[in-house]
Order: sequence, then structure tokens, then C-alpha cells
Amino acid sequence: MLQCITFLVVAETLLLDEKILSFIEEKYGPAARFRAENWDDLMRLDRSISEKEKLQRVNDFFNKSRFVSDIEHWKKKDYWATPLEFLSTNGGDCEDFALAKYFTLRELGVSDKKLRLTYVKAIRLNQAHMVLSYYKTPASEPLLLDNLDKEIRRASKRRDLVPVYSFNGNGLWLAKEREQGRLVGKSSRISRWTDVIKRMQGLNGKVIK
Repeated sequence: MLQCITFLVVAETLLLDEKILSFIEEKYGPAARFRAENWDDLMRLDRSISEKEKLQRVNDFFNKSRFVSDIEHWKKKDYWATPLEFLSTNGGDCEDFALAKYFTLRELGVSDKKLRLTYVKAIRLNQAHMVLSYYKTPASEPLLLDNLDKEIRRASKRRDLVPVYSFNGNGLWLAKEREQGRLVGKSSRISRWTDVIKRMQGLNGKVIK
């Protein structure tokens, strides 16, 4: 599987062409192509719709996907998949859900300043977990897009999650429960983030941010 994926992720762009769709169908079957086409349709939504509607549609779309651990799926302890890897192979873990939602909302015009990939401790599971946080304004309480609880909820309603740190394309923050947290550096310090960005390169070599 990993050998096949190598070409796939180098070829990835956020708006898909027939070459990429045909490759997906050949390697992963018609169902994989159908999922990719539906994602492409999602990214072509009217940009004028409200951000609330964008959040809901993106959250609902990806939460239909199956959860599968990295060990089972990729034979690796921790692997961050691109959205196209996630959809083509029909599964991923919490990081993959959050990353797919993040990149799709960015494509739909939601500012990077409003989005954070947030590591939390899931108390009931007693393990690390990732969600996507949305801040309507810098002072707003974030809304959480999660694959455990499929409803979009305010952070104060998710007492089962304890924030640890968050990041986006521009920075890295030590998290606070209902605030943006303290900026401690660049997200480039996170090696798996820089790795997935490199694999999100289009055919023209332009990095998608």
C-alpha cells in the first residue's frame, strides 16, 4: 500500500483532475474514486455560504469515514495521512480526520487564523487525541470538530477533553481550555506537520497552505 501511495501524495492537489482520479480508481477501486469525487465536489462549494455551514458540511463529510489505527492501517506507530490518502484507503485515525477537515476548510476560504489543530487528552479513553478548533474571533470560545463526538460543540461542553497544545500553518501554542493559548513558536517545529505539508505538493511543485 505504501509504495502505491508514494505517487499519489506527490500528485495531490486540493482540486482533483482526471489523471489523479483515474490513478485512485486503478489502485483502490471505484469506491475510492467516488469518495475522492465527493470530496472534490465539497471543495467546490459556493464560497459565499456561511462559515457555520462550511464547518457543518465538512465535519459531516469526514465523520462518515471509518476510524482505524496507524498500526493497523499503515504499519507505523504514528503516521499523518493527507486527505487524499485518508479517502483513497478508506480510513484513518484522529489526526487524519482533523487534518482533512483543516485542509478542506482552508480550501473553502476559512482563514488559517481561525483554525487550530489541537492536541488534547481524551479523558475517557486516557489517551492523546486531536480535534480541529474553530475560533470565530480571536476572543471567541472555540468550536470543536471531532470524530469521537460527531456534533460540533463549544469547548466548554467537552469536559471529556483536556487541551494540551495547538497549531496551524503559522504558529504553535500551548493550549488553554477556552482561550487561544500562549504562542511558543512556529508549527515547523512539528516534524510530522512539515512532512505532511511536503506531501501536499501539487504537480507544479507549489505547496498547498
